[in-house]
Amino acid sequence: MDIYLPIAGQSVNALLIILLGGLVGLLSGMFGVGGGFLTTPLLIFYGIPPTVAVASATTQITGASVSGVYAHMRRGGVDLKMGGVMIVGGAFGSLVGAGLFRLLQSSGQIDLVIGFLYVILLGGIGALMLKDAMVALGWIKLEAPKDRPRHNRWVAGLPGRWRFYASGLYLSPLAPLALGFLAGIMTVLLGVGGGFILVPAMIYILGMAARVVVGTSLVMILAVSAVTTMIHAMTTQSVDIVLAALLLVGGVIGAQYGAVLATRLKPDYLRLALASIILLVAIRMLLGLAWRPDEIFTVEYL
Repeated sequence: MDIYLPIAGQSVNALLIILLGGLVGLLSGMFGVGGGFLTTPLLIFYGIPPTVAVASATTQITGASVSGVYAHMRRGGVDLKMGGVMIVGGAFGSLVGAGLFRLLQSSGQIDLVIGFLYVILLGGIGALMLKDAMVALGWIKLEAPKDRPRHNRWVAGLPGRWRFYASGLYLSPLAPLALGFLAGIMTVLLGVGGGFILVPAMIYILGMAARVVVGTSLVMILAVSAVTTMIHAMTTQSVDIVLAALLLVGGVIGAQYGAVLATRLKPDYLRLALASIILLVAIRMLLGLAWRPDEIFTVEYL
């Protein structure tokens, strides 16, 4: 069943887009990631213009995150105070990201920058996650560091510490504020929730307890992606509401199943699966940038 997308200016298979949203929602609930790191590249592979894919993916992330947050809050897996601090940083990051997006869009280089940043980010994060998963599963042996601190020493030295009781932490709010700021910029520029960077950072930099990391990440992603959707709608006018609605239908359903699977499957195997998916997408994006197209020049009618 084909349906016309008014902003993208093309027809798509509605069932295929809904299934894509369901896959991304499943990952959102399982790993605490917004899923945009998969939504945007897959939409681009399908033929959706990169600017429309980025802007519309943030809308889908919002819906999938609502469903995921609800599921994790029922299990007491959310640190609302930590999430609130990160949301403040994310809101400011979204404004900065919107300025950068408009600047790149006016220069005509936005498509190239989006693809290049995806290759760098996905390749680096995927490789690190794959290594950690293989070490945890015992497939490769590495000598464990002695007396590893719970959180980064630079974070421990920041002033003005607060108590985050749900996470069991006593640290400066400046660190989660900075993480939120980074995620806000990424959400606008790349149409990603930032969860695939936030979740490892919250564990290894902030030292958060694993039981609250996923839910807290989704709270922050929910708020920032909602703000980002409004920014794109008012500035870039690239949000395709029909495309976003199709993605939302699948995303909200998939997030519920993902939250259930996260409690039943071994975390190390989940991390290995996510790392493999991230690396495959990065390789495909790299081929898209480096491979010579059949048609070098295109003509667009305005």
